[in-house]
Amino acid sequence: MIPKPSSVRVEPGTTVGALVDARLDHDLAPEGYVLELAPEGVVLRGGSEAGLFYGRQTLDRLGSPVPCGRIEDAPRFTWRGVLLDVARHFMPVPDVLRFVDLIAFHKLNVLHLHLTDDQGWRIEVPAWPRLTSVGAWRSSTMLGSRIHDRYDDQPHGGFYTTADLRRIVEYAAQRHVTVVPEVDMPGHMQAAIAAYPELGNGFDGPVRTGWGISRHVLNLSEATLDFCRQVLDHVCDVFPSEVIGIGGDECPTDEWPGGRELQVDFTARMAAHLAARGRRVYGWDEVLAGGAPDGAVIAAWRGIEPATVAIRAGHQVVCCPDVHLYLDYRQSDDPGEPTPVGTLLTLEDVYAYEPPDSPLVLGAQANLWTEHMESLRRVEYMAFPRLCALAEVLWGPAERDFADFAARLPRHLEHLDALGVDYRPLTGPRPEHARPNAPGHPRDLVDRLAELHEMTADLRGEPG
Repeated sequence: MIPKPSSVRVEPGTTVGALVDARLDHDLAPEGYVLELAPEGVVLRGGSEAGLFYGRQTLDRLGSPVPCGRIEDAPRFTWRGVLLDVARHFMPVPDVLRFVDLIAFHKLNVLHLHLTDDQGWRIEVPAWPRLTSVGAWRSSTMLGSRIHDRYDDQPHGGFYTTADLRRIVEYAAQRHVTVVPEVDMPGHMQAAIAAYPELGNGFDGPVRTGWGISRHVLNLSEATLDFCRQVLDHVCDVFPSEVIGIGGDECPTDEWPGGRELQVDFTARMAAHLAARGRRVYGWDEVLAGGAPDGAVIAAWRGIEPATVAIRAGHQVVCCPDVHLYLDYRQSDDPGEPTPVGTLLTLEDVYAYEPPDSPLVLGAQANLWTEHMESLRRVEYMAFPRLCALAEVLWGPAERDFADFAARLPRHLEHLDALGVDYRPLTGPRPEHARPNAPGHPRDLVDRLAELHEMTADLRGEPG
């Protein structure tokens, strides 16, 4: 069972009957549940509909025969999430729905959808049709790490209509998964600027085909700010999430006449607009530089330090440090790993991750950046079973044992087999997983940590 229930009492020698009663018990934690397993039947109590949902999941996976006893369970963190980047590689609606099923199966409850980037704009905004007729399509795609400068010759694109997104939101809600949208701004906007050059600073070119960071960012005129507000209004109309992602990461300033303070003002304006809609900003930790808006939730990704800075500033935090939770990073040193990039991040490494101990830490999320994941099949290979490990970290107690987890994992993988999940075998990649036409670029952990320290100079008030 993954996540493992937090409290189990077993009475050997007898087996249980069928579920005879399921009811709410508001004395329990909102996502908590209790299962009373007796010969005359099973009684399920949940702190909310979500608690009942998770209790039924546990009951379904207990197998047969089931000994009598009591299971009391509740998650440790309220934000148990995963980012799915649909901007770099578009994922059709059925693939997104299947992914929702897979994360709900692991009692994860947040899907962070990265909807826009330099390489593609994936959300319909009715007042701005060229965002999808132009911005959703690129002429080719980089193959492998950008150091190799390889491209295919295949146009790539796609976008979600408003009806598509409402379907995803409703489907996820039925499985107690909140969809948190992200429209990255004011950087990572080349696709939007390709559609509407007046949003930029003189750039008149195509949607980006290569990976990496575009220097072409939004101008900060009142007309462009109105564009951003209109986009966010549409996002708020579609997504009921309390927090709305505006990115704020990796925004070069060399096209602006001013410095970083212009982005601080931009973020404050967007936060005020969202506050008027009853929402809060969800931004990458770069928005901490110069002071994040009151009420902002910080996605702390540049190593460990940003979470500490955010907590010290009084902001709620979702932890997603890249060297611990970026699931696009390579899983082993096996040469058969598909497009090995980043630092080594094994199953055990993910299981060992522990978020900071603070009431401001909402939880954590794994990030699946899809530069090197051209299909849901590839996403499944990179996500599982590492996402199984994170699910247990975020649900169960801080004290845990990898050997115990590893002993239970093969039985859980049988469930994934039954679901047809193309997870990475524990023995390593199979020949069909390799991508020889898309070579990678493995990184050394020591070098990456030094790079992260330099990247977060802005949080320490140092020249960057």
